[in-house]
Amino acid sequence: MSAIKMSMLKQRVLTALILVLVFTLSLFAVPPSLFSLLIMLPIILAGWEWCKLADIKTKAGKFSLLLTLICLLLFAYFALDVSGNFDRQISYQICLYALVLWAVILLWVQGYPSSRVLWAKAPIIICLGLILLCTTWVALTAIVLYDNGQWLLLLAVLIIALADLGGYFAGNLFGRHKLAAMVSPGKTWEGFLGGLFLQGLLILVIKLTLPELSAIDLAILIIPVALSSVVGDLFESMLKRHSGVKDSSSLLPGHGGILDRIDGVMAALPMYWVLLFQGKVF
Repeated sequence: MSAIKMSMLKQRVLTALILVLVFTLSLFAVPPSLFSLLIMLPIILAGWEWCKLADIKTKAGKFSLLLTLICLLLFAYFALDVSGNFDRQISYQICLYALVLWAVILLWVQGYPSSRVLWAKAPIIICLGLILLCTTWVALTAIVLYDNGQWLLLLAVLIIALADLGGYFAGNLFGRHKLAAMVSPGKTWEGFLGGLFLQGLLILVIKLTLPELSAIDLAILIIPVALSSVVGDLFESMLKRHSGVKDSSSLLPGHGGILDRIDGVMAALPMYWVLLFQGKVF
């Protein structure tokens, strides 16, 4: 590995460790209802980055998108009664609709670049951003307010991180066959399988730690979440390729922007909450 790549890897790891520390401390140090408010900040920052993907250049346009996003998040906070009797059923239905949208997005990714005729207009990209960021927040809030929600959310983040980590290292070491060459030339089937391999190890570790849990049930929960995170990653790659940008921003050294870190989260958390609500494993 070259000195430049090693330096970039060190920067990437250091930033990741800081993010994990801040996220974990916040998750366990404050009540869940307050945490759901705090997590709005990175969601709003991701909304600011979405302006770049939607090719919004004017201050008025960026302000309008952010103001709309903030209003939607606050509306969801009060409509779902986060600080009182949280409405799990409505949050479940919202996440189900989000999964339908992600299924459509998967078809767009598979059909790129021909699919651009269906989604490449700025108003559509803006609406997609607002919907996906809001449903991400709804799913995250529903999970953290669930029984043992902090630990379950931490597990979800671990699943997504392992999918990304396995893809990164296995792809760099063994990558030969492109996963989606038109969308993201750097992603390979070897990286994809590397991510799944780490999910298998995670299932094994949980099974050994909590032997009362079924390995099959764990797989039913973990594998779809990991696969969903890959779809989210590919979708953002497709948007960046369409917009001609490398990273959504430079807020996170070694990682790019917040969107570059939560692209998998946006697709995976709604899937995770739907499976949890349906009584899978926990």
